[in-house]
Amino acid sequence: MSVSPLQTSMPPTPGSRFGGDSQDVPGRADGLKDWNIVLDDNVVRNMDMGAVFDKENKAKINSLDFHRSAELLVTASDDDSINVYDTCGGSHLKTLFSRKYGCHSVSFTHHTNAVLAASSKGDDHSVKYLSLHDNRWLRYFAGHNGKVTGLAVSPKDDLFLSTGVDREVRLWDLRINHCQGVLRVPSQPVATFDQQGLVFAAAADCGIIKLYDMRAYDKGPFDTFVLEEENCGQVPFGSLMFSNDGQKILAVVESRVYVLDAFKGHSAHRFDSGVPEGGTPLGAAFSPDAKYVVSGCHDRKIRVWSCKSGLEVAAWEGHAGVPTTLKWSLTRCLVASACSALAFWIPDMQRISDYGGFAGRPDGQRPGAPEYQRP
Repeated sequence: MSVSPLQTSMPPTPGSRFGGDSQDVPGRADGLKDWNIVLDDNVVRNMDMGAVFDKENKAKINSLDFHRSAELLVTASDDDSINVYDTCGGSHLKTLFSRKYGCHSVSFTHHTNAVLAASSKGDDHSVKYLSLHDNRWLRYFAGHNGKVTGLAVSPKDDLFLSTGVDREVRLWDLRINHCQGVLRVPSQPVATFDQQGLVFAAAADCGIIKLYDMRAYDKGPFDTFVLEEENCGQVPFGSLMFSNDGQKILAVVESRVYVLDAFKGHSAHRFDSGVPEGGTPLGAAFSPDAKYVVSGCHDRKIRVWSCKSGLEVAAWEGHAGVPTTLKWSLTRCLVASACSALAFWIPDMQRISDYGGFAGRPDGQRPGAPEYQRP
């Protein structure tokens, strides 16, 4: 692990500001869990690289995912590697390889030692269920007739969605090899669950997003939203995401990043990532409190916008390549972003005036990635 491929005016020491990797930073046993944080503009503006991993991958990282409850992150790369990281200590745990199938759209299941992954090469388009413990394929979910482009795991149970270039959205159960349901759409789709696992959204092109009740998805959508700005074109969606509070939907189409009302469907804000026309959409995500949207940008920066004002709050610099994928941790004030290298972004306590956003330890020690303040 080193910092060479990520350039910043103040290069971070690998593992610095994460417990256990730096001598001046206490680890979990010394009270890291005692930190709480209230996310606000001051904290967002003062996020910086807390750890950088540039030796683990020899090609672009195409996807990453935080475990919903454990302190773990998994990445998949175009070099056929799957890497697992400790998000509390800021350290690399293990590397696995999928030489035969490649790997894409990696997603944690509810188990800490099992992930789902799509193939990135070859003619086997099944979704793979992988044990991280012994690098063994546990199950294959066959049904797509083309490359699988996205996976979404239900936050509630063992169901998951897959989307592919065959213009299908498929519903699966981890415990059963056979597909539970198929939705055919006009073009390459994207799909996602809401944070309660009660609703899923699917979108293809023409700015149309359809919402389905998980208990009656076979009866068709219970609501349909139309993004008027996209309705006259046939550009496919790049990604969809519900906010944790269920009030908003994040939709990405090429460079355009939309924040929608999840009940009425109208567009509250539109942001721009700078992707050229016809380019591949970049990763975008809500913050856990749904107050901010973070997105990779074509100029290699990561921008953060306020969902309340619609204004840009911060632009984080450091990636040597375009950060194509990123996510915000549900449990810690931590953003993971990746080009061919992986970066962990956490608050720089030295730059946050009088530690205004924090509660917990009064001794002035710096944390790793603080936990969020709970109501």
